[in-house]
Amino acid sequence: MADNCVAGPERPLRIRKVAVVTIHAQHPFLGPESERDQVRRLRGRLGGTVSLWTTGSAPERAGLTVSSLLVAPGEPGHALALLDPDSALAAALQTNHVAVVQLLEWEHRGLADAFAGQAPAPGGAFRLGQWSETQWGPLLSGCSAWAGVRLVDRQPTAAGWSVLVDAVIEHVHVGTEVAPLVHRRGRYQRPSQP
Repeated sequence: MADNCVAGPERPLRIRKVAVVTIHAQHPFLGPESERDQVRRLRGRLGGTVSLWTTGSAPERAGLTVSSLLVAPGEPGHALALLDPDSALAAALQTNHVAVVQLLEWEHRGLADAFAGQAPAPGGAFRLGQWSETQWGPLLSGCSAWAGVRLVDRQPTAAGWSVLVDAVIEHVHVGTEVAPLVHRRGRYQRPSQP
């Protein structure tokens, strides 16, 4: 701590303690490189646009931020995702069998954190946005691209620490993309070019 003296013509001499703060270039809780999960590090370097999967209708809605997503073209097209098996979304999909897959923009990063359980959401994450109801579930207003999907298998397949969900794409809307929310190496990034 450094000492700073503060005095004036009508004030007596007073000593304040000022804390010195250091900002580290690395994450302060990141373990040594030799102890990090190498598969997770590989996945983090793939990167991609962040999606939000939602299902159900009020008050029984569920959602989850998903960055492990693959869209397989075909007739019909498929959306494949790795979900947290303990998430409310994974449980709700067992009942609903349909979901909305929406691609998020830079402006939605706080919403993405809330649905990922990384940020507080008083009253629930659905209170952080405006939603409309579709036959596949809640749709975030203002999304530039989204799909309505239906599960192929009622029971998802275990894949590592996740469950693999395979869903047929029944409806697609692709609008103008402004600033997609990209997740790479554990962080959100703005794409350098549209």
